[in-house]
Amino acid sequence: MAIPRSFVLPDLLAACPFTLSKNPHFTHASAASSAWVHSHRLFSDRKRAAFVQGCYELLASYTYPYAGPEQLRTCCDFVNLLFVLDDISDEEDGAGARRIGDTFLSALRYPAWDDGSALAKMTREFRSRLLHSAGPGCLRRFLRDCEGYIDAVAQEAGYRERGVVLDAASYQALRRENSAVRPCFALIEYCLGVDLPDEVFDDPAFMVLYWGTADMVNWSNDIYSYSVEQAQGFGGNNIVTVLMHEQDADVQASVNLAGDLFDALMDRFLEARNQLPSWGSDVDEAVRMYVKGLEHWTIGNLEWSFDTQRYFGPLHAEIKRTRVVPIRAHEEFETD
Repeated sequence: MAIPRSFVLPDLLAACPFTLSKNPHFTHASAASSAWVHSHRLFSDRKRAAFVQGCYELLASYTYPYAGPEQLRTCCDFVNLLFVLDDISDEEDGAGARRIGDTFLSALRYPAWDDGSALAKMTREFRSRLLHSAGPGCLRRFLRDCEGYIDAVAQEAGYRERGVVLDAASYQALRRENSAVRPCFALIEYCLGVDLPDEVFDDPAFMVLYWGTADMVNWSNDIYSYSVEQAQGFGGNNIVTVLMHEQDADVQASVNLAGDLFDALMDRFLEARNQLPSWGSDVDEAVRMYVKGLEHWTIGNLEWSFDTQRYFGPLHAEIKRTRVVPIRAHEEFETD
């Protein structure tokens, strides 16, 4: 069977009824966070150029448009730190990814811990900013979710090393953790200055919103990143590849199926949003703002994917217009 040269994206933006907003503090926070990352000299020239093209501070601006200047800077730092971890761990096997993750977690948990690495120093500096105003519940959830993220990244590296492609249910469970959306969602509370009670996270309707947003962000990222990831040899950690294996489908059919999953999740989200119980006026208002934060994450992630070169390179504006994605060959990355 001939390998297709392109595929057509599902129109996820049309399926998303939320409105994009951009944080008014973006320019200052972006410049400060970018300078902070580059001051640690973690990247080669080629990696530094790719990092700049990703414009991860813009993702923070789109997904936390309500954050104050201090909070947005902290979110920019965390999103940048996540992509630093992602880039480093992509080159490692399971044991190597675990070592990198343990460095991050140790520096995050213990302010005096130091192995002399730039990653540890960056993590400690981020931690000090987060602790300035994060509530105890928010901080507890954030630390728990960072642990889940590191565990899942190490698992993913092990699967990649062995060439394993998971079934859809197992992949969904792994992707909810290795994408780092959960600690990013914990920062919604931080930005809003709220600390939701645990009973909110025990409510079934609320968790439909929570997990539905996580899956929508993950499936859209997987669809948009498929071409570049398979070319780099990382295609196994992608819902498109998973569906190709499980459904014995080609790329286009699998992309369409992933788009259908997104549409169904959006329908469930809108339905569950109207089924939330009441926890009292103060908590209800905090929950309402948090749910709005989930909506910002959904639309912000979609728009950022087309507004930077992270997934589509210099063709990002054209691909947003046409939705036609060229399937990159592996050798393109070997000779770039």
